[in-house]
Amino acid sequence: MDKDKLKQENPLKVNRRHFFSQLSVGIGSLALGSLLIPDLFKQSSQEMASRPLGIPHFAPKAKRIIYLFQAGAPSQLETFDYKPTLEKRMGEDLPDSIRNGQRLTGMTSGQESFPLMPSAAKFKQYGNSGAWVSDFFPHIAKIADDICIIRSMHTEAINHDPAITFFQTGSQQSGRPSMGSWMSYGLGSENKNLPSFVVLTSRGKGNSQGLYSKLWSSGFLDSKHQGVLLRAGKNPVLYLNDPEGISRSDKRHLLDQVSSLNKLHHVETGDDEIESRIAQYEMAYRMQMSVPDVMDISKESAATIQLYGEDCQVPGTYAANCLQARRLAENGVRFIQLYHQGWDQHGNLPNEMAGQAKDVDKASAALVLDLKQRGMLEDTLVIWGGEFGRSNYCQGKFDPANYGRDHHPRAFSIWMAGGGIKPGITYGETDEFGYNIINNPVHINDFHATLMHSMGLNHEQLTYKYQGRRFRLTDVAGNVVKDLLA
Repeated sequence: MDKDKLKQENPLKVNRRHFFSQLSVGIGSLALGSLLIPDLFKQSSQEMASRPLGIPHFAPKAKRIIYLFQAGAPSQLETFDYKPTLEKRMGEDLPDSIRNGQRLTGMTSGQESFPLMPSAAKFKQYGNSGAWVSDFFPHIAKIADDICIIRSMHTEAINHDPAITFFQTGSQQSGRPSMGSWMSYGLGSENKNLPSFVVLTSRGKGNSQGLYSKLWSSGFLDSKHQGVLLRAGKNPVLYLNDPEGISRSDKRHLLDQVSSLNKLHHVETGDDEIESRIAQYEMAYRMQMSVPDVMDISKESAATIQLYGEDCQVPGTYAANCLQARRLAENGVRFIQLYHQGWDQHGNLPNEMAGQAKDVDKASAALVLDLKQRGMLEDTLVIWGGEFGRSNYCQGKFDPANYGRDHHPRAFSIWMAGGGIKPGITYGETDEFGYNIINNPVHINDFHATLMHSMGLNHEQLTYKYQGRRFRLTDVAGNVVKDLLA
């Protein structure tokens, strides 16, 4: 094989002669650059003083995050943002002064009118905080004094895919690391036998939007920070178990030999991803023992099963995943991401959303109560919410018995609990129509900055240089919402 062809097939391999021939050019370029730009190679004092990875910037309030993501966007008007004005003005057209020319999706942009539609659920105030919660969520209502409801979330994204990608990665475009990957990169793992970032999925009865692995991707970070999807059933992780006829000692011997070859390859190429590959092989080996153990709920008490509901014994259900989330948190997993599909109610909202809420209400509240009674809520941050909100007008023909709501990015609600967040407060306010924010807006960048602060991370300092630019989860924006911090 000729040298040119060899060089094309192995671009990272460089012989001695080629190295020194290129070195002279490189040194000359560096010298010229330092003359033209004197500060080119100076590190900032902030960078020089930055802490090593795996250590927080400051004392954290939370050690881990459990994110109960409600994929498809639950309506804020049927959850936590009570608007009696919509009852009084039902069927009236949304005033132009309120909509103010906001762009709409293709599903309602052709409508001639936008008739206002009140909530399909009744609202009451609960707890000492007096939080408004709809009767679709009787169990979450009981923990009103343990949660912080934010009614002033907003986003620029108006369609599902860019909106959920924005929430999970800080960008509407694919390719960035997810939240869990940033946490893994910045803080590492508390348990060497389990991944620092785990993903669980479930599906409700309503209309579902797709979920894609890009949502838990490590992007340009090392692949060891990627989320590990745990599936329901006998084999939670694909290809983790050994084939028949392969003993544990055989597997150990095989991994040792493969590791030796990978280390030789790393010496030759200097490719850091090879080290990540070695670490992933070793993690998979340890997970063969740790994953079955953490997924086994047979030792859970009858009281715990009753707390989460009988569905928690059915693998793959939302309730089962909430219980698994607590078990993973107990075992040192840094970021646990649940996705529950089925919240895309463009039609038949009264019936669909009632059923969807029933799927998640008890188990969501149970997780908070379970963590609290185990003394884990104070350092575990629980988040519940979707990618945007829903319109205050009905989609399509006006029909109070059977209607849907379109996407609404301008204002929506989520809640958080534990992990250094103030309990028993409602933050932010929308106008009487539930359309625009009038007090304390919280953007997704602010949301991310606040989560990272709770985990002891300065969102402006946790960066990764890629293709000549330093990236971070909050991109070039975001402020910590200090009013939310306990």
